Amino acid sequence: MRAVDAALDGLKRAGVDAVFGIPGGPVIPLFDALSDQPDIRTFLTRHEQGAGHMAQGYAKVTGRAAVCTATSGPGATNLVTPIADAYMDSVPMVALTGQVGSTRVGTDAFQEADIVGITLPIVKHSYLIKKAEELPQAIAEAVHIAETGRPGPVLVDVCVDVWGQDVEQYDGPLPPAIEGYRPPTGAGHPRQIAAAAQAIAQAKRPVIYAGGGVVIGEAAEELTRLAETTAVPVTTTLMGLGGFPASSPLWIGMPGMHGIAAATWSLQESDLVIAVGVRFDERVLSTVMNEWAPNAKIIHIDVDPAEISKNRAAHIGIAGEAKAALGALADAYARVERRHDEAERTAWREKVMKWKADNPYEINTDTDGAIPPQHVVKALYEITRGQAVVATDVGQHQMFAAQHYLFDRPRRWLTSGGLGTMGFGLPAALGAQVALGRDELVIDIAGDGSFEMTLQELSTAQMYDLPVKVIILNNGYLGMVRQWQELFWQGRYSGTSYEAFQPNFAEIAKAYGMPGTTVTDEADLEDALRETLAHDGPALIDVHTDQMAKVFPMVPQGKGPDAVIVSSKG
Repeated sequence: MRAVDAALDGLKRAGVDAVFGIPGGPVIPLFDALSDQPDIRTFLTRHEQGAGHMAQGYAKVTGRAAVCTATSGPGATNLVTPIADAYMDSVPMVALTGQVGSTRVGTDAFQEADIVGITLPIVKHSYLIKKAEELPQAIAEAVHIAETGRPGPVLVDVCVDVWGQDVEQYDGPLPPAIEGYRPPTGAGHPRQIAAAAQAIAQAKRPVIYAGGGVVIGEAAEELTRLAETTAVPVTTTLMGLGGFPASSPLWIGMPGMHGIAAATWSLQESDLVIAVGVRFDERVLSTVMNEWAPNAKIIHIDVDPAEISKNRAAHIGIAGEAKAALGALADAYARVERRHDEAERTAWREKVMKWKADNPYEINTDTDGAIPPQHVVKALYEITRGQAVVATDVGQHQMFAAQHYLFDRPRRWLTSGGLGTMGFGLPAALGAQVALGRDELVIDIAGDGSFEMTLQELSTAQMYDLPVKVIILNNGYLGMVRQWQELFWQGRYSGTSYEAFQPNFAEIAKAYGMPGTTVTDEADLEDALRETLAHDGPALIDVHTDQMAKVFPMVPQGKGPDAVIVSSKG
């Protein structure tokens, strides 16, 4: 068969049922072949960045590799941001790009870019296909590599003259055997598991610090079991939200720069941190990492051995899959002779939860009548009963959403963590909607600054009847930057205000053929939200919020966790 047909057959065998992208000369054969493939839906996006983020949204809610595609040169380079985003957040994605003819590679041909070289630091693996017989094997390997171990993006760059050549269909094993690729499987070394169980049994003030690896590793059930078995309180990072039920009496909340103060204080006072699926990044530890949890012994569980002791030395490192490791650890703990004082442990949990009760997230209601942005998120949570899939862009609105929309299940929270990509939310929400179907409520909580970066994907939503609901928290600023400028730059709001001109987002929505509503009075908020959410197709609501609202708590850049600013009062 033709190489292009063999490639699509390989994608189908791997479970791929959707491709997001934009055609161009070197991928015309791919799009032509897709038109004859009823089992693979093709979504024509309005920008390649949107295609990449849609693939991320699809992958985040399913756990399966998603595919985005672009033509050579500028098409491929427009995928660099979502590829980097997927790499930072460990999202399984295959970027299938077109390239100039095999004999013209390296000649600076029209629309040639060395996309393999450009993306080398931000992919798990990459292929430049100049020989047609290599393509079927490469497709099978790419999906396998993207999905296994620590997931991530894989690039397959295909020369245009390859697509039409005759090749043999891939008939090797699935998953394919790849020389030198042996990601960790199972629970990790049993001695390390036993040592970790003993350390938990001896600890007086333990805390579980769980991240996105719990969600990615399908380990939410095992994390809950370990926490309940050990009666240890749990913090979940921005990327780990939903990996442990927010309704649990053991859940403290999100730690880090804008996490709840109780989470920060509990880690600072802990004598044992059980870290699973986390990178110990500076948004949690702060830039002064040696001041974080200074008296704690560290247990670090991660499927990527390179992460263990990379940013913070681990006393007990366990290289294994989160699901298996947490299950084995709960079993091992049950067999360990108890050595800690139960009254001491109970007093520790009560202390942590009192911190949480006494220091909730701040909502400033002194707004001269303006709508507090936190009220929008809380109203949305109450109306949807916490059952929506929520995507965000990056900035203040992202933190407000993380703080006030609570998740009891994994894969309901879609955000850009490591790279912090503005413009992520809308296309990611669309990709999630494609994966989950029309009956699932998918919401994009956006900031006005971020939304303008990829708003053209409203056209994709309307074209394919993807009923995503866009809720803009519109403060007329790049809010997070403005907050920093107010607190640390003497209020010099350079380059952050949109007050000189901002479009009417509700009218833009109408121009794309969907309902658009503007809300300026909080008395109208709940009815407007309910009406927007009830619409059968895509819809948008632009909520004008308090321009001066700030996200607290906050750990200032360059300061340690003990310098956390709990509220506007200090």
